[in-house]
Amino acid sequence: MTQILSPNAPKPEEFSDATAAVDRLTALYDEAVGFLRKHFQAAMDGGPPQTRIRAFYPEVRFTTSTFAHVDTRLSFGHVSSPGTYSATITRPDLFRNYLIQQIGLLIENHAQPVSIGPSDTPIPIHFAVATNEGVSVPQEGAADFTLRDVFDVPDLSTTNDDIVNGTYQPLDGTQPLAPFTAQRVDYSLARLAHYTATDPDHFQCHVLFTNYQFYVTEFEEYARAMLRDPDSGYTAFVSTGDEEITDGDAPLNPSPKTPQMPTYHLKRANGSGITLVNIGVGPSNAKTATDHIAVLRPHAWLMVGHCAGLRNSQALGDFVLAHAYLREDHVLDDDLPVWVPIPALAEIQIALENAVAQVTRLEGYELKRVMRTGTVATIDNRNWELRDQSGPVQRLSQSRAVALDMESATIAANGYRFRVPYGTLLCVSDKPLHGELKLPGMASDFYKTQVSRHLMIGIRAMEQLRDMPLERIHSRKLRSFEETAFL
Repeated sequence: MTQILSPNAPKPEEFSDATAAVDRLTALYDEAVGFLRKHFQAAMDGGPPQTRIRAFYPEVRFTTSTFAHVDTRLSFGHVSSPGTYSATITRPDLFRNYLIQQIGLLIENHAQPVSIGPSDTPIPIHFAVATNEGVSVPQEGAADFTLRDVFDVPDLSTTNDDIVNGTYQPLDGTQPLAPFTAQRVDYSLARLAHYTATDPDHFQCHVLFTNYQFYVTEFEEYARAMLRDPDSGYTAFVSTGDEEITDGDAPLNPSPKTPQMPTYHLKRANGSGITLVNIGVGPSNAKTATDHIAVLRPHAWLMVGHCAGLRNSQALGDFVLAHAYLREDHVLDDDLPVWVPIPALAEIQIALENAVAQVTRLEGYELKRVMRTGTVATIDNRNWELRDQSGPVQRLSQSRAVALDMESATIAANGYRFRVPYGTLLCVSDKPLHGELKLPGMASDFYKTQVSRHLMIGIRAMEQLRDMPLERIHSRKLRSFEETAFL
């Protein structure tokens, strides 16, 4: 039997103060990660030890024998029935505010303490050194020993979406307290850094997705203007490669290597700023981005991209506010069946409509001149127009779709799946059913006149949502029969 060397495992401690509980989580995590890093460096410098090296994620555990008496309007912050609940925790430094809030609500609503101690889930060495600059785990065969014989590596059995998909089966009767396991979170944090070329620490609570680079230029200009205004509340702008400026006139030297999904962050205190992600074209990218950003538990995400207008009454530059989605993107079919409805969220819809009215200076019935509400169809074939149109056009007409794109339904459906409030405001850039194709000359004129105010609408909507209490944004529509206490 292989001998295992681990840090001394302290006994679990109970806490009735959320801040003290998170401080304890942080101490346990730092000790475990420090232990792994120390022994990993020693193995790289002097050869493998004769024992297996293992350290464990900390966990929050909560047991109650009574039902909570809470405000029934709340969709989070309490467990649904008596029992034992737990969650493994990673990067408590990154999630500090979130953890204090969620643990605090649990303690308050049930009037019972939480228990903090080591879990029985090992920390993979890849994730332990992920934030340690200059240290990387060699690929299989590059070291002079077999890495997995000495250190734990990522385990797919605990890196999945079983909890959010509603398929999780507890082995010992313990129910999940949070929507993701620590390994699932660590996996996504690593992926985010890779795909976006920015550290997860920079991500803000309000996320805009777009499918065109033109929006990035406008976003940077807006960010610089905000940094020049001492009363804006914004404190920094971060570009790819973690290039950060706090002065609106400072030069930026973004990463010379363009990542798959370039991401930019206009920061405010407590993460209350705005992140813009250029996901490019296609539902696969949309799913990848939202799969990983979801672990950061953003307060809302919105799609502000371009679409094909399907009605003859629409004009290039008109806006489309999605009230429903026709899902023909297929990338989420295995996780969220197509028969699951994706409801519009009133708070998001109102914020977007108000933002359109504010930016265009049109109200009431006059707003219909530039904005349609209705079904947005999302497909996985960019050149659908080249196929036999009788089938697709008939389905689009039967669905009452007013616009078609390749990302919006994916982002909305993943928002629904991950319990992240979502919305879509698109801008008509072509009308393929009516002879107006996206050609270079037309596109150039369109981009010059529309991108700036479209982006501004997204920003204004996010600013409205930022001023709204979190319990109002996180609708009960997003919660299933038995939900985790943590958002």
